[in-house]
Amino acid sequence: MSAYQTKILGTGHYVPPRIMTNDEVSKLVDTSHQWIVERTGIHERRIADPKAGDIPSGMAMKAAQKAFEAAGIQPNDVELILFSTTFPDMFFPNTATQLQLKLGITNGCGCLDINAACTGWVYGFTLADGLIRSGMYKTIMVVGAEMTSGFNNWNDRNTCILFGDGCGVTILGRAPAGEASGVIAHVLGADATKGEHLMLRGGGAAVPITAENVGTDVQCVVMDGKEVFKSAVKTMAAHCEQMLSEAHMTMEQVDWFIPHQANLRIIEAVANRFNFPLDKAVVNVERFANTSSATVPIAMDEAIRDGRIKRGQTLMLAAFGAGLTSGGVLLKY
Repeated sequence: MSAYQTKILGTGHYVPPRIMTNDEVSKLVDTSHQWIVERTGIHERRIADPKAGDIPSGMAMKAAQKAFEAAGIQPNDVELILFSTTFPDMFFPNTATQLQLKLGITNGCGCLDINAACTGWVYGFTLADGLIRSGMYKTIMVVGAEMTSGFNNWNDRNTCILFGDGCGVTILGRAPAGEASGVIAHVLGADATKGEHLMLRGGGAAVPITAENVGTDVQCVVMDGKEVFKSAVKTMAAHCEQMLSEAHMTMEQVDWFIPHQANLRIIEAVANRFNFPLDKAVVNVERFANTSSATVPIAMDEAIRDGRIKRGQTLMLAAFGAGLTSGGVLLKY
């Protein structure tokens, strides 16, 4: 039995003000609003403006300020920043340190970036839970911030319609003795044999950006949509089943399902597998599209702020992403 239990102290999110509708996308590539909605459920997405400071660390700063207010803590109360981002501000220094600077944190807290693509925030949440349970840390900030729009191939209708920008921040801490809050079960996974189904090849050591490949597809996200869809449904469902089995619970005991917001059809398929009513799933993909590792914390914060999620309720979180990484958390809020 752990010495401590982990409590979500506060949450916050930020999305850029710029809205790009499906009709706007259809002016860039051969598609239509109806085609996109039928296949993905997406109606619009947010697009960041770096000139306005909406890079990952900038979006995270705005989301973190809301999370601090909700948690009732100050920036210097944070002892560790775990920052999930697929597209960091820069290769180094890491984006977590840039957030530390922008928030004015002066306590020298640890700063770590996590790249598990769309599953990154779930990875960070799970790591933070272990560190808090062990007694090593009291207060940890877990960030999911993504600016995928800068790496979209706006000539590929199979990928450019899917992604949007945004950030979700969660402050985790020790639950007071006697409180029910805590993580019930969790799972992390990856299947590297399917890694080629979703990737961005260029920019790293394997395929550096050169004068010859600037502006080519090596700088853009590529995806085999059918394979990712099948893997996503199978893996998310399997993780949910595993967590419920470990906790000796059923889906009827889950108050809210918060899945990765990649595609409404994936969410529907997973919910149907458990005969789980879709109105008990937190879904905002129609407004924000796939914000990668920011989807789960953004959706959770929205549902907390509008009163759907209440203290004492049981939440099931699940995500998957490039790698193919995957993960889930079952918790008492």
